[in-house]
Amino acid sequence: MTTFLGYERENGRIGVRNHVLVIPLDDLSNTSAVGVQKLIQGTTVIPHPYGRLQFGPDLDLLFRTLAGFGRNPNVASVVLIGIEPNWTQKVADSIAQTGKRIEAFSIEGHGDLKTIEKASRVARDMVIKASENRRKEFDVSELVVGTKCGESDTTSGLASNPTVGSAYGILEAAGATMLIGETTEVTGAEHLVADRMVTPELRQKFLKMFQDYNTEVTSHGADLLGSQPTQGNIKGGLSTIEEKALGNVQKFGKCKVVDVLEYAEEPRKKGLNYMNTSSAGAEAVTLFAAAGAVLHIFTTGQGNIVGNPIIPVIKTSANPKTVATMGEHIDLDNSGLLRFEYDLNESGRRLFDLVVRTASGRITAAEALGHVEFSPTKLYVSA
Repeated sequence: MTTFLGYERENGRIGVRNHVLVIPLDDLSNTSAVGVQKLIQGTTVIPHPYGRLQFGPDLDLLFRTLAGFGRNPNVASVVLIGIEPNWTQKVADSIAQTGKRIEAFSIEGHGDLKTIEKASRVARDMVIKASENRRKEFDVSELVVGTKCGESDTTSGLASNPTVGSAYGILEAAGATMLIGETTEVTGAEHLVADRMVTPELRQKFLKMFQDYNTEVTSHGADLLGSQPTQGNIKGGLSTIEEKALGNVQKFGKCKVVDVLEYAEEPRKKGLNYMNTSSAGAEAVTLFAAAGAVLHIFTTGQGNIVGNPIIPVIKTSANPKTVATMGEHIDLDNSGLLRFEYDLNESGRRLFDLVVRTASGRITAAEALGHVEFSPTKLYVSA
């Protein structure tokens, strides 16, 4: 049995960090939310540009993302600030389902200064209370872990991504919950992902999700087939989306997919869950965190620097040049796998051990460097 040291929340879920989170419901509330964070040390704020005149599934996704950050086990308590009370209370009610403390404030009828004062007094109490939380020992089966790759190159598909697949195999055997996604970046390898589904129904659900995403892309005149790689991907030797996808799916390892989830949907089953996500780094990590991932494994070839406000992002690379030139961003150098210094099983075990250490409190490079990218996914234009 492998254990880690985490924080137990009121609903029994286990976090690996202990944030007091200040959430602005909309872009107009950013100033008040940031004002609270400036006054009260120990708070974390997630400003963003959305929330006004969104509608339908787009608005639902924003609310699910914001509520998901408040619900995440890495968050001890939440201050929520919105311009008006009704929508603010809707998100607050979702967070309150976890049993954690959530206090909501609306700016209308009060103004920024009074709102900041009232919210800051509450945030002060929350920070002091959260400081008394203590880590306890829990089984690895309590972890929820996400993964993504970014600025990929040939070393990603040859070493870093297979290392994640090996580590995911260890996590699967331990009974943990894992998330994977990047719907457009399995283009050309979607049949391999479909073959991982545990039921015919899940296979059809995934293929429809994949086709719908690609239909949306092509409806705007773009075609991912034979194209799509970023300039960094091309520089790293990946010439088409198909080449990129074949390296990307190495992160699945030998795991089967037990469920297919929509954007920011909380997993219901242990094991590997496929979640519909953008392939953009900050957007995807934001969606995984909103779904309840408590830490994230991010592989990079050419060098990606993304972090997150509430979950630690473990960065690993097998590119010796990247490790040398951007070493301050890399938590695990697994280029030794390409030099045959150890095998894939050992590489996976090294990454798994780092996951456990990070879950127990080790600070990641992204955390130390202050990378707190929060990027909600927007589906379409506002009204």
